[in-house]
Amino acid sequence: MELALYPFELKFRHTFTISRKSKDVQPLLVAELRQNGYSGLGETADNSYYNMTVPRLMEAINQHRSIIEAYTLDTPEAFWEKLYPLFADNMFALCALDLAAHDLYAKMQGKKLYELWGLDISHNPLTDYTIGIDTIENMVNKLREFPWPIYKIKLGTPDDIAIIKELRRHTAAIFRVDANCAWGVEETLRNAAAFRELGVEFIEQPMPAADWEGMQQVFERSALPLIADESCIVEADVERCHGYFHGINIKLTKCGGITPARRMIASAKHLGMKVMTGSMNESTVGTSAVAHLLPYLDYVDMDGPLLLAEDTSDGVKIIDGRIAYADRPGTGAVLINN
Repeated sequence: MELALYPFELKFRHTFTISRKSKDVQPLLVAELRQNGYSGLGETADNSYYNMTVPRLMEAINQHRSIIEAYTLDTPEAFWEKLYPLFADNMFALCALDLAAHDLYAKMQGKKLYELWGLDISHNPLTDYTIGIDTIENMVNKLREFPWPIYKIKLGTPDDIAIIKELRRHTAAIFRVDANCAWGVEETLRNAAAFRELGVEFIEQPMPAADWEGMQQVFERSALPLIADESCIVEADVERCHGYFHGINIKLTKCGGITPARRMIASAKHLGMKVMTGSMNESTVGTSAVAHLLPYLDYVDMDGPLLLAEDTSDGVKIIDGRIAYADRPGTGAVLINN
C-alpha cells in the first residue's frame, strides 16, 4: 500500500464552547491508503482533552510508515489487528488508518460499506445538531439560524435549567443534553428532573469520567436516561459502563475506528444498552464513515460538517437530520481541497 497524510485546520461557523473549553478552529488529519489503483480515506481529530495534536498523530503514523506500506490489504479487520500493537497508546491515529482501510476495501469490492455488511438503511436514526455553550440570547439565535428536528445542547453553567427553559420556548424539537463531565450528583438529579418536563430525551456524561460511585447513585435515581461519553473510550469500557449508564456514545476517533466500534455496538446491545455514535467535529471524511454504522444505532450525533465553516471533502449529505449517502462505493468521501 501507499500512504499519504493531509493535515487540515478548519474554521467553525461559530466559536464552539463546551464546559471545559472554547475553540474557533478544528485541526484534523486525513489519511489516504492506496492499493491496486484504489484509494481509501480516513480521518482523525485533534483533541486537547486526550492530549492528541495533529503533529503527534502524524509522527505516530509516520513512525510505522514502512510497516503500513509493506502491508497488502486483505480485510480491514486483519489490518487493524496487525496495527493495534503498534498504536495501542494512540487510538486516534489508528482510527484514521482503520477508516481508510474500510473505505479502500469496500471500493475494491465495488460496494458501499453498509452494502458490504448487508445492512438495511431504511430506518436510520436522524442526527442531532449541537448548540454550544454561549449566552442564552446567542444560543437562541443559533437555534433560530438552524431549524432542526433534534438538538444536542451543551451545558455546564450556573444557568443550565434557565437555558433549556428559554430554548424550549422557541422550538418543539427533541433536546438532548451534554454536560461534558461538569456536574455532581445532586446537580445531575435536579437537572434531570427539570429537563424531563422540558422535553429532554437523555443526558450525556453528566459527571466526571472517574466518578463511578457518583454515577451509580445517579443511575439509580435519575429521571432521564444517561449516556456515557468520556466514561466509554475503548472496548473494555462498554462492560464497565453497564449498571452506571443506560447507553454509550462511541467515538470512532477515541476507540480506534470502525473495527472496534462494531464490536462495542454488539457488546452494548448484548447488555441491553442503547448505542450512539458521536462527533469529534470531523469533516465529511470521518462523518461519511460514521454514516455506514447508522443501521446499528439508536441515536447519532454526526453534525461535524454542519458546525464547520469549511470542509475537506464531498460525501454524505445531511438535510433536516436525515443522512443521504454519496453515490459512490466505499464510504463515499472524496477530497476537495487536495
